[in-house]
Amino acid sequence: MTPKGVLPLRPAKAAEAPGSAQAPAPPGITRWWWVRHGPVPGLKGRILGRSDVACDTSDLDALIILADRLPPGATLLVSPLLRARQTAQALENAGALLQPAEEEDDLREQDFGTWEGHAWTELMTREPPDPAVTTFWSDPAREAPPEGESFAQVMARVAHVVETWSERMDGGDVVVVGHAGPIRAAVAQALDLSPAAALRLGIDPLSLTRIDRHAGPPRGWSVQCVNETIP
Repeated sequence: MTPKGVLPLRPAKAAEAPGSAQAPAPPGITRWWWVRHGPVPGLKGRILGRSDVACDTSDLDALIILADRLPPGATLLVSPLLRARQTAQALENAGALLQPAEEEDDLREQDFGTWEGHAWTELMTREPPDPAVTTFWSDPAREAPPEGESFAQVMARVAHVVETWSERMDGGDVVVVGHAGPIRAAVAQALDLSPAAALRLGIDPLSLTRIDRHAGPPRGWSVQCVNETIP
């Protein structure tokens, strides 16, 4: 029996023509395929960083199209949070042919500490005003919520994951099923964006972001798509 949250390896599809979405990665290039988890119903406006809530994976058409975009036999990294694991399983059920899932704790969403589960509007309208909220909004990319972490800290841990796995892979494909914050962090790493600039990126549920890391020399990056959604 396959352990919960771990996807079984299935036979890879036949490789397609070079340049297609399914063609193998060229030597020395690690292709990172970032997928945000499915939508979380009924909790719009609430802070759901490390909160372990379920997501909606009922949009089978979108999942099939997305699964077909992913390269067969790719390494699969998954956030340990339920909504990411559910989405990874749904993609496998929809036909994605990936390696057994490996959970990476550093791919979890930003930790909002004592604010988890609260609505932003509630925090902003507290009387008397909460000084922690005022401090956070003075620099939301670098200030951390009480008992939480800043987005800049998220960027640091995601960069470590990307570098570690890229060095380990030295070419090939990595599919990540995770969250908006870490996906923004990955784009920022590739484009040398500041934490504040990265927070302006929109990352929708079930969207695909693809970033290629070139081993070099010279070592570098190319961003193929960001927040590509199913029509």
